[in-house]
Amino acid sequence: MTTESTNTLAWHIYGQRQMARAYTPPIPDRLGWTPWEGIGPGAEVLGDLAGRRVLDIGSGAGHHAVHLAQAHGARVTGIELSPTQHERAVSAHADVDGVEFVHADVTDYLVGAEPFDAAYAIGTLAFIDPHRSLPTLRDGLLPGAPLILSLLHTDLHGRGPSQEVTPREQMILLRDDPPLPTHMWVLAPQLWEDLLTEYGFRVETFDLLKHPDESATVVQQLIRARHLPGRPSRVTSRPRSTQAPAAHAAVGVGAILLSEQGILLGRHRRGTLELPGGSVEAGESFEEAIIRELAEETGLVARAEDVGLLGTLLDHVEDVLRVTVGALVHTWLGQPTTQPDESMGHWAWYPLDQLPDGLFVCSAQILTAWRPDLPIDHPAAYFAAFDPAK
Repeated sequence: MTTESTNTLAWHIYGQRQMARAYTPPIPDRLGWTPWEGIGPGAEVLGDLAGRRVLDIGSGAGHHAVHLAQAHGARVTGIELSPTQHERAVSAHADVDGVEFVHADVTDYLVGAEPFDAAYAIGTLAFIDPHRSLPTLRDGLLPGAPLILSLLHTDLHGRGPSQEVTPREQMILLRDDPPLPTHMWVLAPQLWEDLLTEYGFRVETFDLLKHPDESATVVQQLIRARHLPGRPSRVTSRPRSTQAPAAHAAVGVGAILLSEQGILLGRHRRGTLELPGGSVEAGESFEEAIIRELAEETGLVARAEDVGLLGTLLDHVEDVLRVTVGALVHTWLGQPTTQPDESMGHWAWYPLDQLPDGLFVCSAQILTAWRPDLPIDHPAAYFAAFDPAK
């Protein structure tokens, strides 16, 4: 059975069971984005709804749509694929002004519909392949229209979101009835942001809404996005996620200074002999990092035009990707001296045919990238030259 047919059957049975119980959820006093009252914002995240056309995706029993029409003056269209869920809504709320209930697949319905002023889905969009639903929602919303999504983040068993855009099995639980298996796209916030951005939305905020019982593990995520207007004359870029990625790379520089006496090397407090260099700081170019490290570690002064970048070396240390940029400094001012509070010092010049043992791996890799004939042993690294002539 396919993902879509599994979900269609599950919600059909769910609606049947609720009708058998004669259960109709009450009209809420405020729009809730979770099954728990009072958690998170209300309808204000949709903006001013008076007279606006609003799409309720997977409207179920229709109680959210009725609330928006009665309390906020919205004109709400509730889309529901399950015939039994649609029947529940129509039988209870068919005579409510400002609300219409449509039995249809939302992607099919939106193809010929007039674009909406806003759209929302409370726990329902995760049952549809986002590569199918999001482009249709983009075309079914006016430019600038909000799209508010409440989605599962962590389930009752403590299982968090997926890092891949693939569905997984989740159960719909009903009191006194067997659980219903479904397939859901339970995705990490960054994945939802990437998908929404890909299909023409700008993500404004993410909220993680936790269960009021601290012992419960279930978490809902609330995503506020907006349909971007038509493509501008200039192509724009989007900011990175505010969530920091897992640290997995280190970026550094190393400088070769060659005089008549040989190569400049200093001794690290750990005992290794190294070229001048260090980590690249935020906002620096590689040349700027080399100039700064030279001044901090040796007291030497160089200019950007004195620095020739050799290329990039890539290797791994356990799970860390080491990125090192080597450079040849052609001219400088001053004499190298040990600087206060620096881990490197005791600078000296070493002839190329008398290089010492105990070179720092990154320095050794830079030297052999510059002069492959140097007899230095070190772990292999991938070298990509910037300019072979330098």
